[in-house]
Amino acid sequence: MVRSLLEENRFHLQFAGHETFPLRYGWLKKSYDAISHAAASGHTDTRAIFTDEAAIAYFGVGKNMVTSMRHWALACHVLQISIDDDLGQPAGQIRPTALGDLIFDEAGDPYLERPASLWLLHWHLASKPGRATTWYWAFNELNEPTFSRDMVRARLVRRCDELREAGRLKHSRITESTLKSDILCFIRTYATKAEAGRAMQEDNLECPLTELGLVQPVDVGAAFQFRRGPKSTLPDEVFLYGLLNFWQTLYPSRREFSVEALTHEPGSPGRVFLLDEESVAERLSRLTDLTKGAVSWDESTGMRQVYAPNVMLIEPLRYLEHVYSDCADVRAA
Repeated sequence: MVRSLLEENRFHLQFAGHETFPLRYGWLKKSYDAISHAAASGHTDTRAIFTDEAAIAYFGVGKNMVTSMRHWALACHVLQISIDDDLGQPAGQIRPTALGDLIFDEAGDPYLERPASLWLLHWHLASKPGRATTWYWAFNELNEPTFSRDMVRARLVRRCDELREAGRLKHSRITESTLKSDILCFIRTYATKAEAGRAMQEDNLECPLTELGLVQPVDVGAAFQFRRGPKSTLPDEVFLYGLLNFWQTLYPSRREFSVEALTHEPGSPGRVFLLDEESVAERLSRLTDLTKGAVSWDESTGMRQVYAPNVMLIEPLRYLEHVYSDCADVRAA
């Protein structure tokens, strides 16, 4: 039976927080800059950056949008909530992640000009349940190539009922109306205004993740499909980052994976990036050189597999650094 991450207690399931607003251009950088500046200035309570009365004036948007900005920055793993006091601050403070530093520092890609950045943000939205549980479920557990909003809502309501019966949503106040709003926001994350249809065009600004082309219309505004297959804009380094993140988080004791598993397992790169089996195999075959053997490809026995005997010692971010060093070189020139 395929493993469902929705059933694992270590993941907190959330179907709200975005205040119905999909992610917008500029929001992640503004959020990152605000928290980075506060931390550098010795701000004692970074949580207040998004909650005090000055936040509306500082960010230049309404209160609900400030809440949405915080949600997306956390969901995309640009910011995180600390669980310890290793920086001399009380637990619960908001601070940048290493990924946030890599992308949104001025030496990175702060204006999201590179597809690599969009793929990384998508990975953190869709690879595991959490602040964007609907995003995870749609890419990993909705086994339908074509879908409508009504069909997705019915399926997700039924899944939530099953989880509630199993005790996973025992104290949840998730309603069908909440799920309807979440699904609408999910579609608007990946489909452009023209693709989404008239009923979904009340927001004039599109989400940057529409550039990935992962969700496309079958009948404008009525039905959609996932675009599975090769992804020419997905760098091998980002694929590797996703693979290592999947491996280290969900299967830390395993030492090998088959192409089939990395194409179909929930949370796998094949699922999240919508890659077919041959596309996954092609990328895996290049990882021996990319990682200098830390992750190795083998098909000598007729089984197409990758091996990483010391997978927990590999630092995923290490392989992204030269992708962003190119950005710094361009600016310096």
